[in-house]
Parts: sequence; structure tokens; C-alpha cells
Amino acid sequence: MSGNPAVVMRLMASAYAVAEKAGAITRRVLQSGDLGIVEKTGANDLQTLADRLVQQSICASLSKHFPQITIIGEEDLPEEEVKEDLIESGQFEEILQKACPVEYNTLKEEELVVWVDPLDGTKEYTEGLLDHVTVLIGIAHGGKAIAGVINQPFYNYELGAGAELGRTLWGVLGLGAFGFQLQEVPDGKRIVTTTRSHSNKLVTDCVQAMEPDEVIKVGGAGNKIIQLVEGKASAYVFASLGCKKWDTCAPEAILHAVGGKLTDMHGNAYRYDANVKHMNSTGVLATLRNHQYYASRVPQSVLQALKTD
Repeated sequence: MSGNPAVVMRLMASAYAVAEKAGAITRRVLQSGDLGIVEKTGANDLQTLADRLVQQSICASLSKHFPQITIIGEEDLPEEEVKEDLIESGQFEEILQKACPVEYNTLKEEELVVWVDPLDGTKEYTEGLLDHVTVLIGIAHGGKAIAGVINQPFYNYELGAGAELGRTLWGVLGLGAFGFQLQEVPDGKRIVTTTRSHSNKLVTDCVQAMEPDEVIKVGGAGNKIIQLVEGKASAYVFASLGCKKWDTCAPEAILHAVGGKLTDMHGNAYRYDANVKHMNSTGVLATLRNHQYYASRVPQSVLQALKTD
């Protein structure tokens, strides 16, 4: 480790540690048997005790050590004292050992925006579809997603008692992505992953226009990007409103770090500046390879319905 690692690498090392803690909190709430569910805007938009505790943990932990960064979290929580046992002060040493990409070496705290989804796949969490659930911490600079952490609290849960639960994936543009084995769908096969609980005619029409060999419907944007980088799907297609910046910042950074691409349905990049609107209102199209093919298949009806601002 160099004498004084760059701010981005120190922030990533802290984000990794707090994401691991977030995973433990998420498991603990589930084990308690009381999820503390409230509806935010309806049955498809839920918040649990895990959402609340994890956001408190991530925001308080990162703010304590990086007071100048801007943090934007999904949950609208009241200002209150965060319990000491939710604060994570550790850092993941392996990240500190790596060289910071030259273009991020001199970035200052105040130039960074952190987007937090404390529990991506909350609905699936309440339904017991635990492999869909992720914790997302994305770091942006100059409007671009440059680094991200995805924790899967229940990775391996289907192996039953005795299995070691959870894993954390992370990536930085110009450095690469870690914590998983990068794989691709076999050449010539088109497997599309899309929403399981927020579908509509636009989404269905767009998916079918891709002429997929197979369609996988799963919850969570983080989970869908994992499908791409682990070779279970070749495209993530969501031609609708509903996805937000905290859903895509961390996954986009990891996907881009391994040469993939995430855009809206028009092929435009999303921006992650502190003052942007939170909704990804022109849909999400993500691929590990062959982005142009999938972008070229988006129907005109979808492009018309999801007009750019």
C-alpha cells in the first residue's frame, strides 16, 4: 500500500467494508422474523427495516470518514442519531493495495457523488427470493459512474445450513472488476434478462423485438447486471420508468469496468451528478457485448413512448 492512497481508493475500501456490514444487517433482519414492511407508493414499492438500517449504516459510516462527499440514498429517512453499532470504520485492505487509475488519482472528496440503494430487490426480499437481493453503493465523478460495490447478502443461501452466505463484487473504471468470475453467454445465443414485477406492454414488446432465445425475469438491477457479467444473460432490457440512479450507478460502473455498456433505450449515457433527476425515465439497456445490436432492435414505439428530455 502506498503511504497515502487516493481518495477514490480509500472511499472504495470503506464502501466495501460497509457493504459487507450491510449484508450482515440484511440477514439479521430476516432472521428476526419481523421485516418491518411499509408501503411507500404501493404494493410494488416497499420499504423494510433492513432498507432503513442499511441506509443509515452506509450513509453514516461514509460521512464520518469522508465528510465532504455527497451521498444520495433511496430512502427518505428522518434526521436522527445513528446507533454506534451501525457504524463501520474498517476498510478492505485488498483495495488499498491496488494502484488507483491515473485519471482519478487527484480527485477530492467534494468532487464525488455516492449513490446508495440499501436494498435493491426489496419486494423479492419480502417474498423469499433472496438471491435477487443486493446492496448497491456507486461512486460518480463528473456525472459518470466510475466505481461501484455490489453486495449479495444471501449468495449461496440455496446450499442450505453450513454454507457461507454473501459475497461482494466491486469495480473501478480503468482498474477492472473483482469478486466474481467474468463469463459470457455462448456466441450466437441471445438471453435477455428483464423485470419480474414491473412489466408492461412496452417492456414486453421491447424484449420480444430482441428476438431472444430465452427470457429471464428476475428482480433487482444489481442482480440483472450480475446475470450479464457471469454469463447467464446477454442483455438487460427495461423499456419503462421505475429504475432510478441509485439502481444503476454501482452496477454500471462494474459493467463498464469489464468492457460492458449501460445506456438508456436511445443509446444515451445516464448522468450521475448530484443535481440530476433520480428517475431513469428513458429506460435501461445493458450488455456485456454487442450493445449496438440490441440498441438497433428497440422498436420505434418504445423510443416514442420514452422520449428524451
